[in-house]
Amino acid sequence: METRRIATSVVKHLQQAGHIAYFAGGWVRDFLLQVPSDDIDIATSASVEEIQQLFPKTIPVGIAFGIVIVVQDGHSFEVATFRKEKDYVDGRRPTHIEPTSPEEDAKRRDFTINGMFYDPIQDRLLDYVGGQEDIQKQLIRAIGDPHARFLEDRLRMMRAARYSTRFAFPIEPDTKQAILTHAKSLLPAVAIERVWQEFKKMSQFAHFDKGLEMLHQLNLLPTIFPSLKEVPLSTLCQRLCHISSFPKAPPPIAELLELFPDTSLEEKLEISEYLKLSNQEKDFVRYLHHAQDLLNMPSDWQAKLDLAEWAHFYAHPHNTICLQIFAARLPSSEKNSFLSAHKERQDKLLHSIQRIQTKQPLIRSTHLLHAGITPGTKMGRLLREAERIAINLQLENTEAVLEKLKQSSLWQET
Repeated sequence: METRRIATSVVKHLQQAGHIAYFAGGWVRDFLLQVPSDDIDIATSASVEEIQQLFPKTIPVGIAFGIVIVVQDGHSFEVATFRKEKDYVDGRRPTHIEPTSPEEDAKRRDFTINGMFYDPIQDRLLDYVGGQEDIQKQLIRAIGDPHARFLEDRLRMMRAARYSTRFAFPIEPDTKQAILTHAKSLLPAVAIERVWQEFKKMSQFAHFDKGLEMLHQLNLLPTIFPSLKEVPLSTLCQRLCHISSFPKAPPPIAELLELFPDTSLEEKLEISEYLKLSNQEKDFVRYLHHAQDLLNMPSDWQAKLDLAEWAHFYAHPHNTICLQIFAARLPSSEKNSFLSAHKERQDKLLHSIQRIQTKQPLIRSTHLLHAGITPGTKMGRLLREAERIAINLQLENTEAVLEKLKQSSLWQET
């Protein structure tokens, strides 16, 4: 409510200066759907220059498109001039814009449910595109000619699937047919970075698996990933069947990789490069692959692993979510025992895990220097062996670890 109060004060200030100003887009939709939202955009007849003159703190994020951020009482609001967009190029951006009326501004937006305005001063809905009716009918419908809307910005085809999945609204037939007609033109008109951002937005809400299935039915998923062109929908659904049991808010790439079972780490990283994932996201992909390799080992092989290897596995920040993802693929009767067994081992290794995480080993280079070991490759090997000894023998005393290390064959080589 605080965000709405402050946003209302921004609208009031614009209106008192003689301009038209309303809440716009997604907030209005969510308001009608009674979905809580603090993401409030404002549309106005004021020009960028007039907006900047009226408010002491603004950020020029899209001057060419008539958009600025107004910062008020610690809250930021995107404020955009009512505009008409002209001559789209590359299937994603207009060459220029023109100031226009609220009604014309509404007509250049993507879907009817996103094309309404709300006047918070008069508590009045302004609907020039039939958005309220489509909310009542529970439909995702493009504003005006759907072919024109998708040719203006082809990413809107993916957005249609996202909104349909999020609200459980079917896509209106003409809108759906237009997507099927233009699906193959999604790339390269839309940058792959924007495609990945759309996947991430879709994953924020429930039923991401259903969204991916819809993208496949609309021929968008095979356009993005050509290797899926010959994959039947039934097979795709089977691959995605565990996503509904995944832990809350997993990294989106973990869910997306369910589309590509039995792929090597190299293949997963190729997908990551293709989608232009961040280094942090790629690190997660590497760890998830390592976790799957480790956890897919037969039980008797896992039992033979050094406790040191398990300690490093559990010390990783993605450990818990990867265990939960793996558990989601198990039969219901096995999930609890699987997670309990790992919890028991983690508790046993708690001190070792903490030392790995804080980088505070029992044996450090200073200990080896005092014992007569000179810096070099051998010292590094001895430090790793000391950690392995401490963990495997569950030692908590520096002297005890050093004594065992001196008895090792590696020490004898020195």
